[in-house]
Amino acid sequence: MRVLFAGSPGIAVPSLQAIAGVAELAGILTNEASRRGRGLSTSATPVSLAAASLPGGGPPVLAYERLGAEAREAVAALAPDLLVSFAYGRIFGPKFLSIFPLGGINVHPSLLPRWRGPTPIPAAILHRDVESGVSVQLLAPAGPDGAGIDGGDLLAVERIALDPRETTASLSGKAALVGAGLVASVAKSIAEGRAVSRPQEGEATYSTLLRKDDGLIDWSRPVKVIDALVRAYDPWPGAYTLLRGQRLAVLEAVAHPEPGRKFEAGVAPGTILGLDKSLGLMVQGFDGLVALRSLQLQQKKALGWRDFANGVRDLAGTRLG
Repeated sequence: MRVLFAGSPGIAVPSLQAIAGVAELAGILTNEASRRGRGLSTSATPVSLAAASLPGGGPPVLAYERLGAEAREAVAALAPDLLVSFAYGRIFGPKFLSIFPLGGINVHPSLLPRWRGPTPIPAAILHRDVESGVSVQLLAPAGPDGAGIDGGDLLAVERIALDPRETTASLSGKAALVGAGLVASVAKSIAEGRAVSRPQEGEATYSTLLRKDDGLIDWSRPVKVIDALVRAYDPWPGAYTLLRGQRLAVLEAVAHPEPGRKFEAGVAPGTILGLDKSLGLMVQGFDGLVALRSLQLQQKKALGWRDFANGVRDLAGTRLG
């Protein structure tokens, strides 16, 4: 069985490697190289970089801005039997899917139908879910407006219990490994003609694309919401606030373990109250306190709360935001 693997970010790399171990890779479809940093240097996708380390130097790597006639012709020339996708980032239309005699499957890092869409991992953490997981589903053509995306029948599901301090970075690492094992098993079952699918059950929820400014902390929100936001947006877009007009990245924070506790009544949310020697830099929230544990001031290096407080004087009484 010849497989075309479609994916771009690092979370997809273990699945690429796993598929290479159970099937013949006809080719790899990934996003075009992007320009990053101040010098706008070209950066290939992690999947593209990983392709070179596969046995035999790796299969052909294709990258197209859109999956039009040119892309379809190039993919068809590789004679793939099955499409395997993980975080490719583009919708596959019916003309593209018709290239594959065995159809297509998609790895999605959530317990479908919960958190369909582009950002299921941050969504699970932001909404304080107690579990997440990975689903392998059949790829079905989505409508022109994206209707029906991630709605394909399920081939395999594995649950992941979420740690109370889970971040998008940590959960992505877990989902990457779980997804690799699941998709390799499903691909093997398809090759052997024993794959069985079932419809998704339950109410669908949808995640949305993240924007760079989504990480701005609203100190008037409940402290558990702020805690979850910091973890959900690690590593991107990153949680942040303003300190005396400068952007202050909040790299780690935790809601005070005693719900509703306040050092001072009537203090405006976002006000820095002082240091707790065991927790961090204490900030007043709507219904309690948030301890800031790791911070990075604009154009400066990341610091733990003790070093940060030593370097920035007269913090007590300062209002963030």
